[in-house]
Amino acid sequence: MRTDLAALFIIFGGSGDLAQRKLYPALFNLYQKGYLKEHFAVIGTARRPWSDEHYHEIIMTSLAGFEADETVKKTFASHFYYQSHDVTDAQHYETLKQLAAKLDDQYQLQQNRIYYMAMSPRFFGTIASHLGSEALLTADGFNRLIIEKPFGRDYDSAKILNDELTQTFEEDQIYRIDHYLGKEMIQNIMALRFGNGLLGAVWNKQFIDNVQITLAESVGVEDRAGYYETSGALRDMMQNHIMQVIGMLAMEMPVSFSAEDVQREKTRLFKSIQPYTPAEIKTNFVRAQYGETPVEGQTQPGYRQETNVAPASQTETFVAGKVLIDNERWCGVPFYVRTGKRLARKETQINIVFKKTGVNIFAPDKNDQSAVAPDVLTIFVEPEQGFALTLNGKKVGQGFELVPGQLAYQYNQQMLADSPEAYERLILEALNGDGTNFTHWRELAASWQFVDAIRKVWDADQTALPTYPIGSMGPKEATELVQSTGAEWIFDPTQSK
Repeated sequence: MRTDLAALFIIFGGSGDLAQRKLYPALFNLYQKGYLKEHFAVIGTARRPWSDEHYHEIIMTSLAGFEADETVKKTFASHFYYQSHDVTDAQHYETLKQLAAKLDDQYQLQQNRIYYMAMSPRFFGTIASHLGSEALLTADGFNRLIIEKPFGRDYDSAKILNDELTQTFEEDQIYRIDHYLGKEMIQNIMALRFGNGLLGAVWNKQFIDNVQITLAESVGVEDRAGYYETSGALRDMMQNHIMQVIGMLAMEMPVSFSAEDVQREKTRLFKSIQPYTPAEIKTNFVRAQYGETPVEGQTQPGYRQETNVAPASQTETFVAGKVLIDNERWCGVPFYVRTGKRLARKETQINIVFKKTGVNIFAPDKNDQSAVAPDVLTIFVEPEQGFALTLNGKKVGQGFELVPGQLAYQYNQQMLADSPEAYERLILEALNGDGTNFTHWRELAASWQFVDAIRKVWDADQTALPTYPIGSMGPKEATELVQSTGAEWIFDPTQSK
């Protein structure tokens, strides 16, 4: 991969939390590793009337956790420039264009530009329109647009936004970022699937009983209740992160490892997801809220008791569901998904549960499967990273009792320290024009249509939401969902197995 890449980053929302927590540290990592050297510059824009000097102080603060030499940090920060900017004012784009042209000459940026929208989504269309009308896009270098989620709040709003963006940018210039696609073990899914003949041969309905995806958070909504009340777990996690993980797990092998071929296969997969009737949605999807719970002698507030949450809120903090795929590979294999806040432990884990053998020769009744645990391939996404294959073996001692054991591989701390953080990885891929790990509009449209059907049924149903205790793994309805097909959740830190 090339180093010393030349580009101007224009960050809309340069004073915001995302820029300070994620973007500036990611750019600094790229700088330390030599991908960015002399030929880069950053313009941060926001309404606040900051000076370049104050902006540099903000950059230095965002790098406080790095052990790098202060001189290196200051040299890095010197590449940053600030413009107070009203994104609705066309005149401000003229000022921005002049500064961009100046920096292009000063740093020899070859007219390469990355426009990063790190602010409220309601301004995305406005910004893109002005970038086109005020002629900020360059003729000779590349022009790439990185967009944060949420990309719309349903299919209709996403379609309107996409139409606005494509008035200025081509689809291959738009990089819709989902930081889950930048995680080491999510990217490892393709390596495991398509780099191993052993797994490739059994990755289908003949051998797999079910697939389980868990994105668990131990924290509550904290200071995000204002946003969360308009979103909920379905929009916040299901429509993007979980659907993308399903795509990586279930798509067919692409012709090549390229953005075009990978996105084509994921789009085909999303179109194969079985649509549900309203009655089927009520059967196959569960929603709930965390409730008031006594913890160590003190009552912890439930979701409805959180600041800025409506007392009668119907916003879900937990979602579990069964997704079915209507194609030859996966027909009849349920993909169980769940995500929620205030659960037992923060963990993202994927479990591929294989079918049991038809005969248990070690039991008096050879058809008795109760003593045989399923073989399970577990992908640990975070906080641990690695994978494990759980197989049955003989218990030490007399007899032939079967017990499960793991063949496990965990990345050590040194490996993880050397691994790029998700934003660092994805920004570098955008710099190199690699859209493989970004979301294509066709994928997004298909995922919104699936989620919208669920949302419509839930919005029409004002039945009181189930609650679950803080520190649990969700409501009993989520357990009953998988038990209805004879399965059980593999990951459950509340149970000793």
